[in-house]
Amino acid sequence: MPRLTLTPQVVIDKPTARRFLLFHHNLLPPRSLAGKSGVKAFFKRVGCIQYDTINVVGRNPDLVLQSRIRDYTPGLLDEMLYLERSLIDGWDKLASIYLVRDWPYFRRQRAAMYLHQQKRSSEPIALEPAVKSRIAAEGPLSSLDYDGEEHGSVHWFWGSTKLARATLELLFAKGELGIHHKVGTRRIFDLIENLLPEELLDADDPNPTFESYQDWHIARRIGSLGIAANRSGEFWMGIHKTKAPERAESLLRLCEQGKILPLSVDGAATAPLFVRTQDWAKFTATQANPSAAAAFLAPLDNLMWDRKLIAEIFDFQYTWEVYKPPPQRVYGYYVLPVLYGNRFIGRMESKFDRKTKALRILGWWWESDVVVEDAVVAALQSCFSQFGSYLDCETYDFSRVPELQALLGFIDR
Repeated sequence: MPRLTLTPQVVIDKPTARRFLLFHHNLLPPRSLAGKSGVKAFFKRVGCIQYDTINVVGRNPDLVLQSRIRDYTPGLLDEMLYLERSLIDGWDKLASIYLVRDWPYFRRQRAAMYLHQQKRSSEPIALEPAVKSRIAAEGPLSSLDYDGEEHGSVHWFWGSTKLARATLELLFAKGELGIHHKVGTRRIFDLIENLLPEELLDADDPNPTFESYQDWHIARRIGSLGIAANRSGEFWMGIHKTKAPERAESLLRLCEQGKILPLSVDGAATAPLFVRTQDWAKFTATQANPSAAAAFLAPLDNLMWDRKLIAEIFDFQYTWEVYKPPPQRVYGYYVLPVLYGNRFIGRMESKFDRKTKALRILGWWWESDVVVEDAVVAALQSCFSQFGSYLDCETYDFSRVPELQALLGFIDR
């Protein structure tokens, strides 16, 4: 395995690293993009957004976008996914959403996903023709449209499930089915040829060799992060057949090609770090110094993918506690980091009641060194107002944190 003893070409301090990351993630300031063009611009920069089924104050992709896109509503994402189809559900870092133009680049990954999933059981493979034929005859279907008793069940990755559901998963991983639309978290599948244009389906893999694929996907993932560390972590998941030795070789090649730069941050323990050359050039070309604004970030926000690096650069320790038993949680079930300017000032646990359209603030924790000045209060007032509009909430419930309501002087919508 090559040792990455590269001399950093870029040496910066923590404030500069913070500004770069926030600039790269379109959070300097938040909500500086607008409309579908803004959504596409963000995807072009970061590649993908992780999808997650948990919906407490919105789905993860919606939470990511509401902090970047002015006046964002979830319907905008659904339009782009299921009406105009400029975006697509697929696999990148785990389940993700990405620009439909990137479909040909994932040919190897789809083949690998298919091989991996069929190892669990061979039974779903035999059912593939029947499942596809029924969709071709009847139109888009979900697993609920298949009779479990008729097709039986199979032990799958998450446990026992319908044989037809496992087959749908296989065909989706293989790229022969796509998601026509969703009802809540339920996926309605259609034949991929009904969803994507022929020129995309017939396109050759843009990466002719496996080495070129690895380099493409690793450079893409660095762009998803902004700054990447060459250590094991979930943030490298989904890159086909690329473990630490192969990743090190690819990083060396990308440095030699001038596509990425080795970087170090004074005071950060991890080195070397890596940044895409194009991203660093964009940052250094701007002299923007916007007024500080506040934003609530998604737990699975791209910025938060490497929480160890966030702790090193922002001095902000964050753990997503959603899968911890309640007694082991320090803060709460679904806690959002709170950003202000170029630092994290706290965290919030909240829940949106869709029946009453009430946003309930269940907990609020300031970082220990925060000085709550008038500018911070004004930024949070604006942030809450925009967050409420994104959720289409009608009332705010601060009964669990009355001191926050008193500070903000917040009045229900």
